[in-house]
Amino acid sequence: MATAQAVPADGVMRAADGTPLKTALARAERRERLKALGLVLPLFAFIVLSFVVPILVMLYNSVYDPDVAENMPQTVQALQAWDGRELPPEEVFAAFVADLQEAQKNKQAALIGKRLNYEISGIRSKVTTTARKVGALAEGPYREAVIAIDKVWGDIDTWATIKRSSSDWTPFYILSMLDLRQGPDGSIEHMPADRSIYKDILVRTLGISLLVTAMTLVLGYPVAYMLATSPQKTASILMIFVLLPFWTSLLVRTTAWMILMQDGGVFTQMLNFSGITFLMNMLGVIDGEPQLFKTRFATVVAMTHIQLPFTLLPIYSVMKTISPNYMRAAKSLGGTPFYSFLRVYMPQTLPGVAAGCLLTFILCLGYYITPALVGGPTDQMISGFIERAINSENNWGKASALGVILLTATLILYYVYNKLVGIDRMKLG
Repeated sequence: MATAQAVPADGVMRAADGTPLKTALARAERRERLKALGLVLPLFAFIVLSFVVPILVMLYNSVYDPDVAENMPQTVQALQAWDGRELPPEEVFAAFVADLQEAQKNKQAALIGKRLNYEISGIRSKVTTTARKVGALAEGPYREAVIAIDKVWGDIDTWATIKRSSSDWTPFYILSMLDLRQGPDGSIEHMPADRSIYKDILVRTLGISLLVTAMTLVLGYPVAYMLATSPQKTASILMIFVLLPFWTSLLVRTTAWMILMQDGGVFTQMLNFSGITFLMNMLGVIDGEPQLFKTRFATVVAMTHIQLPFTLLPIYSVMKTISPNYMRAAKSLGGTPFYSFLRVYMPQTLPGVAAGCLLTFILCLGYYITPALVGGPTDQMISGFIERAINSENNWGKASALGVILLTATLILYYVYNKLVGIDRMKLG
């Protein structure tokens, strides 16, 4: 007959080594959590270094601008007491001359001119010229001498711009990318019409991305349904054709569209052969052969072809999990095929539709190669201007501000989409 295990005198159950059982279990759980953390830590570090850190650097560069403050410290200090109503006093001009002489010695005058040129067009050369000439000014008065070098230093707006630029932190880049600027008194005002371009670029980027997303959904949804409902052998063959574009690079596919849509290319010949060109000429839509290359049409078609699998595959993955019994039950209850599909089948595919459309939309926002190669000047998207700001203008503040605005617009649209569709309440599969 088995005997019951004796209960310790202190009433505490212990492990074989004498450690209280509760403490031993806590240690074991802690070790398991540390092991799990060790497995996840490399992925977490990768996400932080490749995603979080670049975003933080972008946010930092969009508002950090120390060029004027670092290279004109005496002028910045002297301008603090200036009220902006009249030209600065002699003390400011004296400090300005001292700073320019030092900047010329350190070869930083061009950097000052570059920063001020963002706000006052053409002032860069004036700054460098003035920096060379003030070296001959050994003593005052400096005010008349500096204005004599260039009349731009006799303009109150010039000194107001220098004062606005004297802080290490500035809203200038973000305001400029929204076609806004600070007035002489610091108030926010709209850019002149001839300099207001960035709002149009943002609207264009969002519009093309939405159009491509809609096109991929219209084209991809029926194909995904056919893949999900076809026999396995047929579906496997069709899936090969869906995945075939991934076997070639993005640049190769875009170059192929350049050849297809060039003047006298395959598309133009097809339109001529089918009589569509003749009909469009009769209706007055075009005059002569259609111009497809370097147009919005070419950009949308090429981007739709590239992005189609990214919309199709999430929809297909959800459709494969939907049991055909739902449609059979709906039909057995008197629903027509179209009504049953619309009210029973389609709502179950919305998680895949939402995932595919969001993926395609976000990828389209960053397109650069395709619009640059097959699109015209009026089809360039924000990524093209970011590339130009970095590689051609060496203006990291402008590039970062464009990235921040694009990120903010994406988050706002996602929030609105989430409120309308309720993607956070959906469950994939």
